[in-house]
Amino acid sequence: MTEHLLKSGAHVHAVELDPEMVSHLAKRFPTHPRLTVHHQDVLDTDLAQWGPAAIAGNLPYYITSPILERIQRARATVRSSTLLIQKEVADRVIAKPKSRDYGYLTVVVQSWADVEFVVAVPPEAFKPPPKVDSSVILLKSKAEVPADLDTFLKFAGHAFRQKRKNLRNNLNGVYLGVDWNTFEERTLRAEQLSIDELRALWHKLS
Repeated sequence: MTEHLLKSGAHVHAVELDPEMVSHLAKRFPTHPRLTVHHQDVLDTDLAQWGPAAIAGNLPYYITSPILERIQRARATVRSSTLLIQKEVADRVIAKPKSRDYGYLTVVVQSWADVEFVVAVPPEAFKPPPKVDSSVILLKSKAEVPADLDTFLKFAGHAFRQKRKNLRNNLNGVYLGVDWNTFEERTLRAEQLSIDELRALWHKLS
């Protein structure tokens, strides 16, 4: 992947934790003027430090969500992110309301990025092959994101707290004294509302 990225003509900042892979990159591209290898954990890396940029990565599946959070923080400078992740997680990121995969992760990512499915990647594409299917997704950072995003996402976390419960049951302990009979959404589950509809409910409750 590093080789293909270098062919694009861009300067590549490769963040790699595995010392063997760092050594491999140093041997394969010993004096490349447009490659900087950072031997560090991506979770300790400020992804916004290189200015306007695009991210491409084969993410370690067990830390996909924390990496997505770091990309979200860098969204003002990260224009797009092309990511290879586990299919189940990809399905949740690109899900639509009222579908089985739509949930809190969907709302978090789609609140700051336009999401797109790119291609399915079967296990046999890897050596050794994993026990799960994979997908490549594209995230394009939105030009404008509401200033109250973090506060809204905290509300969304409460709304999706127990997926099988309706909104009244999930939010009743957070919004005390609310007359839920005046909210037609009370019997719905969070997965049945779009992001705009969730925001509208949040504003009414606030």
